[in-house]
Amino acid sequence: MPKLIVDGKEIEVPAEFTLLQACEQAGAEIPRFCFHERLSIAGNCRMCLVELKGSPKPVASCAWAVRDCRPGPNGEPPVVNTKTPMVKKAREGVMEFLLINHPLDCPICDQGGECDLQDQAMAYGVDKSRYEENKRAVEDKYIGPLVKTIMTRCIHCTRCIRFATEVAGVSELGAIGRGEDMEITTYLEKAMSSELQGNVIDLCPVGALTSKPYAFQARPWELTKTESIDAMDAAGSNIRVDVRGREVQRVMPRLHEDVNEEWISDKSRFIWDGLRTQRLDKPYVRIKGKLIRASWSDAFAAIADKMRSANAKKVGAIIGDLATAEESFALKKLMDQIGSPNIDCRQDGSVLHPKYGRASYLFNATIAGIEEADGMMIIGANPRKEAPVINARIRKRWRAGGFKIGVIGEQADLTYDYAYLGAGPDTLADFTKHKKAQLKKQIWLIGQGALARPDGEAVLSMFAKSVHSVGGIADGWNGFSVLHTAASRVGALDVGAVPGEGGLTAPQMAKSKSLEVLFLLGADEIEVENDAFVVYIGTHGDRGAHRADVILPAAAYTEKSGIFVNTEGRPQLAKRAAFAPGDAREDWAILRALSDVIGHKLPLDSLSQLRQQMFAAHPHLAKLDQIVPADASVLAKLSKLGGEAKKTGFKSPVTDFYLTNPIARASAIMAECSRLAAGKLPQAAE
Repeated sequence: MPKLIVDGKEIEVPAEFTLLQACEQAGAEIPRFCFHERLSIAGNCRMCLVELKGSPKPVASCAWAVRDCRPGPNGEPPVVNTKTPMVKKAREGVMEFLLINHPLDCPICDQGGECDLQDQAMAYGVDKSRYEENKRAVEDKYIGPLVKTIMTRCIHCTRCIRFATEVAGVSELGAIGRGEDMEITTYLEKAMSSELQGNVIDLCPVGALTSKPYAFQARPWELTKTESIDAMDAAGSNIRVDVRGREVQRVMPRLHEDVNEEWISDKSRFIWDGLRTQRLDKPYVRIKGKLIRASWSDAFAAIADKMRSANAKKVGAIIGDLATAEESFALKKLMDQIGSPNIDCRQDGSVLHPKYGRASYLFNATIAGIEEADGMMIIGANPRKEAPVINARIRKRWRAGGFKIGVIGEQADLTYDYAYLGAGPDTLADFTKHKKAQLKKQIWLIGQGALARPDGEAVLSMFAKSVHSVGGIADGWNGFSVLHTAASRVGALDVGAVPGEGGLTAPQMAKSKSLEVLFLLGADEIEVENDAFVVYIGTHGDRGAHRADVILPAAAYTEKSGIFVNTEGRPQLAKRAAFAPGDAREDWAILRALSDVIGHKLPLDSLSQLRQQMFAAHPHLAKLDQIVPADASVLAKLSKLGGEAKKTGFKSPVTDFYLTNPIARASAIMAECSRLAAGKLPQAAE
């Protein structure tokens, strides 16, 4: 590796490093506006100027590669200086130019306190300006309901354009005009359509692009910041929840290289207004057909009354999509003590089951493993709608080249090129006798659109057989990968929250005429069509609450501490950022109190005791932020199951990306995005 001398310190760095990266490795701080590690190099802000010995003028360190540096006359390593008077004067000059037209909006700008321009003007600028001419003004652009534009503040770093084109894969932002007249806009001021567009807010180094829903809500120093995990999909994106008082004001991404890098989807980012709308804050009991507010003791008494006369075998429980692993474990334990085999976490009717082995329901190749793969087959899934952050990772690998992608299912715009092979099981069946592919690390990704069908078991078996036939499972590599849509699903499958011997599945429980009592733990994506006594434990007055005979108000994912296991089997701890409204309580506490009332007391009095019991039964869940590889040998048995698959084509279960759960359906922001995506709102500014 080549050597460099940075500020008198000799270092060794890879030849492909830029000078900026080399200087930072040596401990030097380099200011920048346009450079970003995950975007292509633009080299247009010139803030990162450094002095390179032998160069007649300062060089832009972001655009100068280490391999392009010339050694000294006697072969000495190239010398770079970042703190000389020449560099100081150059940076002050650049900052002065940037501020010529930048408005003095700091007191009213949402970026205030988190603004790169403010920080760098203080650190590298001068305390006065020599320009007295009028500042230019640019008309604000409409780019949708999520991102607010004040384009007079724009410094033309082009980060937003590069993100939209390279990462999101939707080339909707661009520049028009030249020089001082350059403006960044969408085509004819049309709303952006990407599910990742909110990330341009974080990328913008000034206040030109800010969050429209968050505008003038709070200042950063007023907010309490809590690290947590997103529950809007099964990717397990790392987030930061910012709270003022009792209310969530915004959700931001956190860096996690192996999961979401530093991106989150728009649903994850802008869901927060749904956390305070249509919330259940008191227990309710249905009396003479009407839901009446009640106390906790009255609600529990009504449940106990019904449970006394109920047959244990006719009691059921369905776990929703936003439950933590602890809640699923506690409900499973309670149903075991009652003596009922009727518990299910698969309200969509998926056939995934722990009896086939843990490898049968995990994204075994891992999210980070996508970057190592040399081919991918997508079956019955639309990653762009089901997990936008994972889709961005697939696009990242596709852009690097040498990556073949095939699709069986719906023909959708996935933001990258693929070979469309067919619509359903017939096409998949062709691969069961396929010869081994030349690819060494291939990913076979199957979605719930292929598994949540009556013939799902036959499709799963056919899928496993295909993966073996083409060589998708090899030494040190397991390409068998399941893409989940529910944050709770893998954790619930891990703790065994599936029907026992003779037990009913979730769709069967929803229709069974013999069921007497049915517990819904946040299960809102299933219609209960029988006469069972329904106890709904949840956060919003959604589908489950409308059908309930007793409602017990619970805490949302930002209001409790719990473990979510993402689609690749990585347990991650979500911390409590706020408190639940009114009389609402954490789900595990509700289940513990309920167990006492109905005479089947759970042996625990705290969340830590519950976790200890769960970790004792399922040790891998204690290894937070680690993936315990699943045994791939069980997949050979799965491929021998057989069964007959119908010819119906696969369809993604996510028809409306913005309205997939009760929190999203309560959000006015998500409702507007949904109407816009469906063409029910004007796509461009009027």
